[in-house]
Amino acid sequence: MSTSGILLVDKPGGITSHDVVSRVRKLAGTRKVGHAGTLDPMATGLLILGIDASTRLLTYLVGLDKEYFATIRLGFATTTDDAEGDPLGEVADVAGVTSDAIAAAIRPLIGQISQIPSSVSAIKVDGKRSYDRVREGEEFTLPARAVTVSAFEVIAQRPGELDVRVECSSGTYIRALARDLGASLGVGGHLTALRRSRIGPFDVSDAGTLGDTLLDSLRSPAGVATKLFESVQLTATEERELMQGKRPLLTNLDTRLANSPGPIAAIGQNGNLTGLISASAGVGRVLVNFPTDLTGPSSGGTVPGAHTLKAQS
Repeated sequence: MSTSGILLVDKPGGITSHDVVSRVRKLAGTRKVGHAGTLDPMATGLLILGIDASTRLLTYLVGLDKEYFATIRLGFATTTDDAEGDPLGEVADVAGVTSDAIAAAIRPLIGQISQIPSSVSAIKVDGKRSYDRVREGEEFTLPARAVTVSAFEVIAQRPGELDVRVECSSGTYIRALARDLGASLGVGGHLTALRRSRIGPFDVSDAGTLGDTLLDSLRSPAGVATKLFESVQLTATEERELMQGKRPLLTNLDTRLANSPGPIAAIGQNGNLTGLISASAGVGRVLVNFPTDLTGPSSGGTVPGAHTLKAQS
């Protein structure tokens, strides 16, 4: 049976995302394992992996919005914007920082903002990872980038420390939010804990933990694709023609999708994902083929009927 599928993993702290990938490679017996966005070693929470042909779906998962729960310490910034870096400057007195001041400092950090990523990020500068340049002693500032923070709320407050919840677009750095919040308050700040709780419609509560039974929760490509995209049920002839690279007229395609750039999840006779397609005047064209998805629906959920809309969170 094919091991192609998507895994939701609850990453523990203290290991890298690549460590998780290496473990899954051994469990699945294949080197073709990828991830849809890393987590720092200190961070925990949702990591999405693709195995074999399902790595083709990762492109569509990377850009999904995300939710995080984090702890921010006020009083000083660090060289890495988190607890693993060296302190910058003297420790500031945070006794006078009020809840109203914190709320006022957070407001400009909500919405579409221009954010300067941490210099120890994985962003490439002239072909080299930013964090590698920092380790080599280089001093530089990464260019600002536009990100969207749809929610940034304090859920608990202790002297000099905040627990927060953040919903944001892909590419947002929570470490940078901690840094910028502290700077706005005039006391400095850095991240001390981070947990990713959601990626698009996928929640960490549905993720498995690292262990020998992890592959038992493998989600089928069809189950994942129909959670992300609208879908169409193929006839046997249409399925065969799409697999042959032809462009069939899709008889079950909803009229709303007759001229859609896609992706549309094309579901085969056995509930398998035949491919992701676009449509023009009701004629399907393959964007990505999934010829090895032979497992049909699995723990990813029951494949819905034709042209069912699955909205992204």
